[in-house]
Amino acid sequence: MNALPNDMKVDDSPPSEGAALKSVRTLMTQSGVPFGTSGIRGPVSAMTDALCFAYTSAFLQYLRSIDEFAPGQPVALAGDLRPSTPRIVQACAAAVRAAGGVVVNCGLVPTPALAYYALGRKMPSIMVTGSHIPADRNGIKFYRPTGEVLKSDEAGILEQRVSPDDSLFDASGALLSAEPLPPTVEINSAYRDRYVGFFGADALKGMTVGVYQHSAVGRDVLVSVLEALGAIVLPFGRSETFVPVDTEAIRDEDIILAHAWANDHTVDAIVSTDGDSDRPLVADAQGTWLRGDITALLCARALGADRVVTPVSSNSAAELSRAFVAVRRTRIGSPYVIAAMQEEIAADPGAIVCGYEANGGVLLGSTVLDGDHPLDALPTRDAVLPIVSVLAAARRSSVAELVASLPQRATHSDRLPDVAPAQSAALLGWLREGSAEEQRARIETCFGTIGGQVVEIDTTDGLRVTFDRGVVIHLRASGNAPELRCYTEATTAAAAEDLSRCALIILRDELLPLSHPD
Repeated sequence: MNALPNDMKVDDSPPSEGAALKSVRTLMTQSGVPFGTSGIRGPVSAMTDALCFAYTSAFLQYLRSIDEFAPGQPVALAGDLRPSTPRIVQACAAAVRAAGGVVVNCGLVPTPALAYYALGRKMPSIMVTGSHIPADRNGIKFYRPTGEVLKSDEAGILEQRVSPDDSLFDASGALLSAEPLPPTVEINSAYRDRYVGFFGADALKGMTVGVYQHSAVGRDVLVSVLEALGAIVLPFGRSETFVPVDTEAIRDEDIILAHAWANDHTVDAIVSTDGDSDRPLVADAQGTWLRGDITALLCARALGADRVVTPVSSNSAAELSRAFVAVRRTRIGSPYVIAAMQEEIAADPGAIVCGYEANGGVLLGSTVLDGDHPLDALPTRDAVLPIVSVLAAARRSSVAELVASLPQRATHSDRLPDVAPAQSAALLGWLREGSAEEQRARIETCFGTIGGQVVEIDTTDGLRVTFDRGVVIHLRASGNAPELRCYTEATTAAAAEDLSRCALIILRDELLPLSHPD
């Protein structure tokens, strides 16, 4: 390994001999900001400049250990529109410089636009974003030159030990002096051209599309893409304060807004994204939002995917549609989806492999050919691809007709907030105690009145139970916040929503107190 600059030290001695050094595991414990799926996420108050500097340093040290970064090499850096993002970007930039890297400032852009730019140039990249969570929280996503940080990388990052130069920070962990960022490199045009080149400039000709802009970092580039594809675009709901739009748990106010816009304007669809614009929202002409897994399924079908990889939280319409050679289920999180996609590609190199999550984000593992215009693989969550794919397919019919063409399985997701991870673990552990028969009996005692008899128990990620009434209840602890998530599936959206409401009442009023009596 090459020598690091003087203000960043690495020590291979046992922990007791390196008193000034802290491992990432220690940072996690002391700060309460964990390193999880593809990066870190936590309260803004806990994400001090010193902590963000240390995490970024550990990431770059890990890349050095696997020969994917060295002093003098560029690192792309971008962020979303949260108030805390500029500060954290500066802290990350300081860490890049301290490690000898060259900061490539990509500005405030969508996460997939940053990934498309950086992966195409084989450079590491860092995205400061909290995605869809409220503005009092934020995060940092890390990308290797070859793609997202995967679960197989986590152990190496967690073992890194760093010691930032204390002279850079005050007693609160704030940078004493932030060096100006270099001029912004414009990357959105290439991201837009990716879709125009594949779908064609007339792909959406004659369509009128509303864009719910709120505070999504990709709100303007999405308009640019749709207009370049020939659509008439009506921007709605632009906000200068951050709006936590979650494509898996759509807020009541966003449901009301979409219906109002559809009532007041003649549109073929209304579209939007989450905060860092890697998760899509698509509504039909009446302003009814599609579930993310339905949007993504329609995208995979439109692209002609042979093999699909999706987490257990996506609904079973993928299998029931019989549109794919194979459907593979994983744990929740893009790293798990990507790892399984890589295995599917290795098993069938000529297949078109596509992944998606219940939030609607589509990960394209293979290049898709349409005549002379290839759509290159982009194996990270993207919002524009599913939006454009669905709209292009709907040009020949309608969004509502596309949805009606699928097997009628509807999903709903909601959550109980302020449930500590330990409390969620205790509840799920209690439900899974004992033999298979004991588990079935306990689950039927708790949920039998709303689900019926247990048909199947899946513990791939949390607890997913299929009942004989044709419904599914899936419980898991959130990996991003102190929440207990509940995913439900039924034959209609209303039934799935009602099942979710009843399940959450049982969880809140009966099971959480029972499993955690203190």
